[in-house]
Amino acid sequence: MIEVEIDNRSGESVEEEAALALARSLLESEGVAAGELGLSFVGPEEIRALKREHLAIDEVTDVLSFPIDGLGELPEGLPRQLGDVVLCPQVVGSDWRLPLVHGLLHLLGYEHGSEMEEREHRYVNG
Repeated sequence: MIEVEIDNRSGESVEEEAALALARSLLESEGVAAGELGLSFVGPEEIRALKREHLAIDEVTDVLSFPIDGLGELPEGLPRQLGDVVLCPQVVGSDWRLPLVHGLLHLLGYEHGSEMEEREHRYVNG
């Protein structure tokens, strides 16, 4: 089972259940049967501060990913900690699916390029 902790600190209404379903579907399709994921929705100032702190870039963005275990081997009995995806609803608006998929793929170790783009298209467009 994929455990997802959702935290909406953005002050905006978000489609939490749809985001949860998309995240679980993508992770299961990528071979993650069990693990823990954090999914946070934050305002522009918080995502800007996170990007400044972790990437040394002072600007608002749509999504940030903070991977932990990825898809690597884990010792027996140790739960997989996928990491956190942080989305800014004020930036993504109703087009939140692609940034969420993008962030989740980064947690799994994918980098920008054709393989990631193909997966993004598959998961966003079905």
